[in-house]
Amino acid sequence: MVTDPRNVFYLTGFRGSAGVAVLGESEAVLWVDPRYTLQAQQDARGVEVIEERGGLLKAVARWLGKKKAKRVGFEGDHVTCSQLRALEHEGRGKVRFEATSGLVEDLRLVKDDGEIALIRRAARVTVEVFDETVGEVRPGIRECDLAAEIEYRMRRKGADGAAFETIVASGPRAAYPHARASNKTLGKSELVIFDLGAILSGYAADMTRTLFLGKPSARTVMLYKAVLGAQRRAVEALRPGVRCCEVDSAARRVLERRGLAKYFTHSTGHGVGLDIHEKPRLAKTEKTRLRAGSVVTAEPGVYLEGVGGIRLEDTVLVGDDGPEILTPASMDRWIVS
Repeated sequence: MVTDPRNVFYLTGFRGSAGVAVLGESEAVLWVDPRYTLQAQQDARGVEVIEERGGLLKAVARWLGKKKAKRVGFEGDHVTCSQLRALEHEGRGKVRFEATSGLVEDLRLVKDDGEIALIRRAARVTVEVFDETVGEVRPGIRECDLAAEIEYRMRRKGADGAAFETIVASGPRAAYPHARASNKTLGKSELVIFDLGAILSGYAADMTRTLFLGKPSARTVMLYKAVLGAQRRAVEALRPGVRCCEVDSAARRVLERRGLAKYFTHSTGHGVGLDIHEKPRLAKTEKTRLRAGSVVTAEPGVYLEGVGGIRLEDTVLVGDDGPEILTPASMDRWIVS
């Protein structure tokens, strides 16, 4: 029994916000409420569509009871305690519901050609929008205005919208890895982090670039080159068979040599697809081996309180012949005079 909307979409093609799919050896059924009946009949594939005017989970439990199902897996990461109690009540003790974790997410780890094509398009829109917006970056403009411009341009280029809330963080605020764009105006001699990504037909891209307004100090140049070196080393390590923790270590070692490792406060990357953060995670303790067809980010950064931060990120396809950067916006033209 699949209840997470993204997993329902992955398995059936239905993109509504409310639907429950049950997949068995001989039957596949999708329950939706009346808001989504026509959409599900048009978009869903490989499943029988049933309209339910009452509670979807209760209807599913009753159906399973009639089918004399004995053991049914459910997505433990997405079903609440109250929902489980409702299922068990309707099942009247005849159906044993068993929690699972990550079954569909593991399938999503490797993208097929159609998924990769959609991520490419989302990445292309992301790069184009950033390149166009750079010309608007100047002292005196507000972070929130730049973020709004980015998201507006994404939609103008055919995206569903932004894959996540666009980050524009300048000056000391750039030291917050997940800062929200604020009313702060950009100032001279400041670092500005842009973290953006378009989503197109359900599939996302993710990219970060850091700019400097004015003439950077020698220390700022050193910090930028260190992060750039770490990011390039991480991308080089993205090959089939390599453990995720090895990619993280490759980036971290570059920063360690500069005495900057303690300022790198998050993992090196994550999977990208239907979710902006999905498997695999490029982290210190993650032993998963990369596979051809996975799409991940490489995004080392350093963050200095009271000064600012630098992060550089690309969406990268892990290919049989090596990594392919899907978001090739320039990292060399980072100084805005």
